[in-house]
Amino acid sequence: MTAATPNPHDAMPRPALAPVELRTARIPVSGMTCAACQSRVQRTLQKQPGVLDATVNLLMGTATVTYAPTAISVESLVASIRDTGYGAEIPAEERSAFEEQEARDAKTAEEFTELRLKAIMSGAIGVGAMLAMPMMHHSAWASWALLVITTGVMLSAGRHFYTRAWSALRHGSADMNSLISVGTGAAYVYSIIATVAPGFFTSRGVAADVYYEAVILIIAFILTGNAFEARAKRNTAVALRGLVHLQPKTARVVCRGEERDMGIDHLNAGDVVVVRPGERIPVDGVVVHGESAVDESMLTGESMPVSKQIGDRVIGGTMNGTGAFRLTATTLGYDSVLAQIVKLMRDAQGSRAPIQQLADRISSVFVPTVMVLAVLTFVAWYFLADTASAVRGFAAAVAVLIIACPCAMGLAVPTAVMVATGRGAELGVLIKGGEALQRAGEITMIVLDKTGTVTAGKPVVTDLVLAPGAPRREESLLQLVASLERSSEHPLAAAIVAHAAARGVPLSPVEAFASVTGRGVTGVVAGVAVAVGNATFMADCAIETAPLSAVAERLAGEGRTAMYIATDGALAGLVAVADPIRATSREAIATLHGMGLEVVMLTGDNHLTASAIARTAGVDRVVAGVLPAGKVAEIRRLQAEGKVVAMIGDGINDAPALIQADVGMAIGTGTDIAVEAGDIVLMRGDLRTAAQAIVLSRRTMRTMKENLFWAFIYNVIGIPVAAGVLYPTFGIMLSPVIASAAMAISSVSVVGNSLRLRHARLV
Repeated sequence: MTAATPNPHDAMPRPALAPVELRTARIPVSGMTCAACQSRVQRTLQKQPGVLDATVNLLMGTATVTYAPTAISVESLVASIRDTGYGAEIPAEERSAFEEQEARDAKTAEEFTELRLKAIMSGAIGVGAMLAMPMMHHSAWASWALLVITTGVMLSAGRHFYTRAWSALRHGSADMNSLISVGTGAAYVYSIIATVAPGFFTSRGVAADVYYEAVILIIAFILTGNAFEARAKRNTAVALRGLVHLQPKTARVVCRGEERDMGIDHLNAGDVVVVRPGERIPVDGVVVHGESAVDESMLTGESMPVSKQIGDRVIGGTMNGTGAFRLTATTLGYDSVLAQIVKLMRDAQGSRAPIQQLADRISSVFVPTVMVLAVLTFVAWYFLADTASAVRGFAAAVAVLIIACPCAMGLAVPTAVMVATGRGAELGVLIKGGEALQRAGEITMIVLDKTGTVTAGKPVVTDLVLAPGAPRREESLLQLVASLERSSEHPLAAAIVAHAAARGVPLSPVEAFASVTGRGVTGVVAGVAVAVGNATFMADCAIETAPLSAVAERLAGEGRTAMYIATDGALAGLVAVADPIRATSREAIATLHGMGLEVVMLTGDNHLTASAIARTAGVDRVVAGVLPAGKVAEIRRLQAEGKVVAMIGDGINDAPALIQADVGMAIGTGTDIAVEAGDIVLMRGDLRTAAQAIVLSRRTMRTMKENLFWAFIYNVIGIPVAAGVLYPTFGIMLSPVIASAAMAISSVSVVGNSLRLRHARLV
């Protein structure tokens, strides 16, 4: 998200405009097989009145359309797709992300089964046709029999190639189906003439050869490649499918004092659900009874189970450990954490990386160019070949048409995006789209929030120091301080109370409690007058702090907040509270440095504390004491210097900066607003996952470029070879059958290269 360029006219008053309602529809599209198909459907949708944006994904088989419902309906959008010759369905209303993914899996499985059956059938017939070829020299009936068989294969297994090519022709365009149809159709017509009127060729000194087996085998090879692609598509969605399968179908609900199983769809917020050891937690909720350890690795990538006690939040789909507990259901259905993650992944996998535009531009002119090259190939052979010029020219032209099918080009980018977003989800990194995925690899600077990002975001007591000659022991002093602070609402007070509870120190009632904002608190605990606060507050209470002032200064230099303690009018000690650095922050920042990135910490905290944290964590530079607007201004300044900036934060105050940054990375354990504002969500709250996200982006971009390179270079080399440039020197001619096999292999190799991202080592 790059900062917008200021417009001098923005300051001028503008007339109020009525807001235009926009909606987004995800329309299932079937029949697309190459980049040209995808580009054609997308251009058609973008031309429709009322359509603001349209993105078509070949791999997902979907069209995501943002439109104004007052100008066009979903039904009209579907009709416009069908007019191009491809299948389209009206999206099902009120279907959850789980249901959509399950439907897509079922459709992919059905597609693979159908393609495999057609490929096996046509392949077996093609082999039989090859074996029957010698018989045609002795019997005319053999040619007629192969004509009937070939016609049957074309009308059954290959029918969709011809119907879609005809539809494209009616709309003045061409795609992969056009190349296949023209190539096999030409071979079929040529063979019919040779069968019906062989004298037409023999009278001209040309053998009346037929290409029936070539037509059948070309269809078989292309269908085989399509079947492999369909199976590979299922592998690219393995992470998303794994998330969907995490959702239990039923829950054990407490109803009128009894437990009974109930379908998830029938649960309501507030229902009490029982979770037994070893079960998946059925819904999001809050623990109200019992405790356990929960494995959240599928959602966060964190391998260690997370302890859950009363009041803790649990996520539906995670695995309970050995304890039993009850929870109160909170978010259900579409709003559950798992459903939102599935939706984010589905949307990300259906989005487009900017590099896809390169493939789109090429594919828009590629098919017509190939058809022209095929015609030129035939003409060149016809006039330059010494013998059988027409036959050789015909075979070369068909080979050019078949080998040039741009399937690999259309799969090059979306397969990489799909696999990468799935791999990220397995690591606890949710990437919200292809653009964010590509942009993350271009980052040159990381800007970190402090609290909740570098640090844990939860203050803890680090020191309890007794004053020289103080009459009380440490535990006794902690009891007085914690009892007093229990009446305070300050976050540091909560840390002291939690520390006392962890050590099993009992608390006492407080009388005459009083608080002075920004300074300290006083009260009477078990007959003892207690005061806790900063040096200024102690001075107001006439308490001498000199015996511990050096200790307080040292602790402040280490980023800890020190508070003096006085009992019955005398200095008794001090307590220090700090927000500790996350255990992994220093390692993560060192990794980011090793990747050549600058690291800056941007915080609203005071400079002394921020500098201490930065030194410990290994941060390059600190900008402290800045409000949300100041964070945005600092990021804009860095962007003006030419930096590509990633902002990592977790709080509401970080949301504007996350949006301003080129890439916003939100800590998943932070606020919903921050998570919504981020382009990438780090589910674990671990900065090491930010480094993994960047490495994943770089690897993905490399894979995309490799895919596009091989898709392009394959055609650059394959088309001339198919045209016959090697024949004058080496006597090599590429048959249409071999060309079809090479075309299928190119598509499968691109998908296979993308699948390597599933096992790539990241940091």
